[in-house]
Amino acid sequence: MRIFTIGFTKKSAESFFSLLSGSGAKRLADVRLNNSSQLAGFAKKEDLKYFLQAICGMEYVHLPDLAPTQPMLDAYKKEKGDWSAYEVQFLDLMKARAIEKTLSKEVLADACLLCSEDKPQLCHRRLVAEYLRDKWGKVEIIHI
Repeated sequence: MRIFTIGFTKKSAESFFSLLSGSGAKRLADVRLNNSSQLAGFAKKEDLKYFLQAICGMEYVHLPDLAPTQPMLDAYKKEKGDWSAYEVQFLDLMKARAIEKTLSKEVLADACLLCSEDKPQLCHRRLVAEYLRDKWGKVEIIHI
């Protein structure tokens, strides 16, 4: 099983959709809490759904259970919280939600987790992918 990850920040639409098209991913799983902001540009939910189908032939699914809570996100982003504390809190949330039991492996097989962060190191999409790999086993994670 493969799970891809991508962030849209610091990417042009051309770069973003070219990376997705060439990745081998079959669907894009949006793991953002807030996916309709004007700041998201081409990655706003409804626009993204259209572009994915038209450009990449990919389906779109929004998985808010894989997103942090608003207070958690605010504490980290707006209050400039500590990444290591956020990471522990977020992984506890994934465990409490039991995402490994509630999510279908078929939905995430060859899916690409989308968030806004440019790099996966300090992004919850990496944490989700690693958490599922630890729970499900035999999951290859590919950051594009």
